[in-house]
Amino acid sequence: MPANLTFDTLKKAVAAGEIDTVLVCFPDMQGRLTGKRFVAQHFVESAWKETHCCNYLLALDVEMYTVPGYKSASWEKGYGDYTLKPDLTTLRRVPWLEGTAMVMADLVDHDTHEDIAVSPRAILKRQVARAKKLGFDAMMATELEFFIFQDSYDALNDSGYRDLQTLGRHNVDYAIFGTTKEEEVMRAIRNGLWRAGVPIENSKGEAEVGQEEVNAKYSDALDTCDNHVIIKNGVKEMCHLQDRSATFMAKYSHDRAGSSSHVHQSLWKAGKPAFRDEKAPHGMSALMRHYVAGQLTYAREITPLLAPFINSYKRFVVGLFAPTKAVWSLDNRTAGFRVCGEGTQAIRVECRIGGADLNPYLACAGLLAAGLAGIEQKLELEPAISGDIYHAKRAREIPKTLGEAAEIMNKSKMLRTAFGDDVVDHYVHAARWEIEEQNRVVTDWELKRGFERL
Repeated sequence: MPANLTFDTLKKAVAAGEIDTVLVCFPDMQGRLTGKRFVAQHFVESAWKETHCCNYLLALDVEMYTVPGYKSASWEKGYGDYTLKPDLTTLRRVPWLEGTAMVMADLVDHDTHEDIAVSPRAILKRQVARAKKLGFDAMMATELEFFIFQDSYDALNDSGYRDLQTLGRHNVDYAIFGTTKEEEVMRAIRNGLWRAGVPIENSKGEAEVGQEEVNAKYSDALDTCDNHVIIKNGVKEMCHLQDRSATFMAKYSHDRAGSSSHVHQSLWKAGKPAFRDEKAPHGMSALMRHYVAGQLTYAREITPLLAPFINSYKRFVVGLFAPTKAVWSLDNRTAGFRVCGEGTQAIRVECRIGGADLNPYLACAGLLAAGLAGIEQKLELEPAISGDIYHAKRAREIPKTLGEAAEIMNKSKMLRTAFGDDVVDHYVHAARWEIEEQNRVVTDWELKRGFERL
């Protein structure tokens, strides 16, 4: 589904006084919208061509701390500029913000105008182009789970995030009456995103107290990821406007299930699903079997792209619907990879490893790179596993910590070939920094456990 503004309609809306602000946005390393707010008249006159930002924006941690040790941006290099090139095909209104439109932008080199290699959007675009070269369109959809809280972001921050109270009081998975209690927020989210040109299909209560899920229609990989980051930002903004808050942490509380971001994938050729073969077992074409085999073979190597934070790994708990094994199965929610739509035109593979905290561009790029490697190498698909996969013996394990996952990714020949050494080194460095930061912090758990008893 295309965004809902052309450049001509934007100019008319600006001239009519309907739009006075244009957000020029790009995804940072964490998948957050970053950029500038332009006076709309200035944007349509000149800024639509390009603008600039400091290159440290792709060398920051989640706290916006200037992290040392990156090759692409550093004190030694003086932290220069990147050029922001608006992608005018992504222009859209932002209905929940008065008089506002937005556009996604690519980060390019100021002199060469080539894409910045470590930019998440560029990383995905290269894998999409790789699929295109093989004759395929990469089609994807992401699901997003999150928790809504009764109090605002500022109130929770000021309280030290203690005594968190979700808007819902009990599990309302698929429940209609239960989600009616949250409908004031969720209706605004569904309709606001739809009017922004994001093809929202539905929302539902998820399988934990206070948890919701939003689903958008599948699209090409880049459009899906653009929609994903707009959904996350929109949910937060619309909760904020109602003095509520939402979190996309993979695991906000040890006694609650986590929030996932499942990624559905298929390849299409000449407008038809290339994963489908009516005569093959389960309707899976040979191409699909190679693609899934690639994802299984390289699943451990791409895990930091699906689970990028220390907190991400606390979601992988037996019995709470997050997988612990990187194996495949047919319509089985205990597997890391689930084949859905068996025997139909909608046949696809769903990766269930990623949490709601993932950067969709990096996650989808990693999954696509692994799948294409499977096709290029003609990897054979291992047998499906059935039953309770949590307790399957000798099954491929998802890495248990970010440290383990980062070291596996660092040694990945597949990713270094697909992404380039500089990109892999960049995101391995980000993971190692996250670990260093956590290691120096004294937690509430340590204080409670050891203050008197040690």
